[in-house]
Amino acid sequence: MNFQRGRQKEEPEINLVPMIDVLLVILIFLVITTTYSKFAELEINLPQSAADAVDKNIERPNVIDISIDAAGSYTVNGVPVKFTGIENLQNALQSAADNKPDPLIIINADAKATHQSVINVMEAARVAGYNKITFTAEINNTN
Repeated sequence: MNFQRGRQKEEPEINLVPMIDVLLVILIFLVITTTYSKFAELEINLPQSAADAVDKNIERPNVIDISIDAAGSYTVNGVPVKFTGIENLQNALQSAADNKPDPLIIINADAKATHQSVINVMEAARVAGYNKITFTAEINNTN
């Protein structure tokens, strides 16, 4: 039984225009406020050497050899140095330099030595005013 003969039946209607407007505003907001991070990889090709071994009997003036083992122990020109701080290592470098100007500091670090122990040597050299620092590495001649 239909008691509403004269009335037309209204269909429920969902108005999509306001919903699309709101979604577009949200999308524009997200695009504007988002920062896009680009992670760049640094491709490094390390140099290789096929040179003969260096003659260790050559006299090298103004050279300070610093060795760092895996436990973080330091030796300066073969003399063990107990690390208590940068100042202690700086004093050892200055006494090894023997008042010679601008010595070359050669760092021999074990492969398992911590990065911090190498940075400690570099910081002590910087504080002492020495800026010539180099590192040694083992050359594998697999020819």
